[in-house]
Amino acid sequence: MESQIKNHYNSDNLTQKIKTALINAGKNLSTLKPKDLSAIDQLHTGGAVASLELLKKINLSPDALVLDAGCGIGGSSRLLARQFDCRVIGIDLADKFIPAANFLTQCTALENLVSFQQGSILDLPFEENTFDAILCQHVLMNIKDKSRAAKEFFRVLKPEGKLILHEITKGQNNTLVFPVPWAASPDISFLEPWDLLSPIFEIQGFKTLSYSDETPGACSWWEKIKAVSQKASQAVNILGPGIVLGENARFFGNNMHANFTNNSICLVEAVLKKRYDK
Repeated sequence: MESQIKNHYNSDNLTQKIKTALINAGKNLSTLKPKDLSAIDQLHTGGAVASLELLKKINLSPDALVLDAGCGIGGSSRLLARQFDCRVIGIDLADKFIPAANFLTQCTALENLVSFQQGSILDLPFEENTFDAILCQHVLMNIKDKSRAAKEFFRVLKPEGKLILHEITKGQNNTLVFPVPWAASPDISFLEPWDLLSPIFEIQGFKTLSYSDETPGACSWWEKIKAVSQKASQAVNILGPGIVLGENARFFGNNMHANFTNNSICLVEAVLKKRYDK
């Protein structure tokens, strides 16, 4: 199963494709800022603004160590480091993402705060009680064994450490239009509704501190993406989602807007805390 997920995300020559697209867009690779990369490294619903609003809720200190679980090419990791001056380790199953993430982090002069490694969320290569916080953003939909993921998150978090969830969940309509960013077909899509996800984390020892359903805003965001994507080219040499997610990216605006509108999917945000008394 993990090999199928890895194949979905992996792209040959990804780092070179990103370099070429940045140069074609007139970007200076030696003076890049995280905002220069938002078209390719903030591909989750709501983009960087949604991430920042959620991260502000947990009051990260400059000495915090954060795990970006399912980091992709490192957009949220760099955003965390830049905004909160904290240390971040990103991990992703797709090995082709890691060199690209390292390259972009060097270009943005954040390599002293941010590092990346390939690995599985189901078997995190870290000691117990390592992290002050974990960001899990648009990741659980690719994970079938969510109990194991929750157990691993609990294990590597420090006592009272925070787990920040920003996730696509299952809606009431069972008809999901593919392709979507996390899957070209149902084979690697494992959506669950929040009322089933929440108990999984509670059983493993988490306490929910905050929760909100952000579906209306997500629907509006994808409506804008749909409008933009109908006008813009999705060629792989253009600075946009197609560089990272391939030719299927041209369908995402239409499909994701339809899926949110049809109540096939929802967007939830939650902050959970690792309990002492587990």
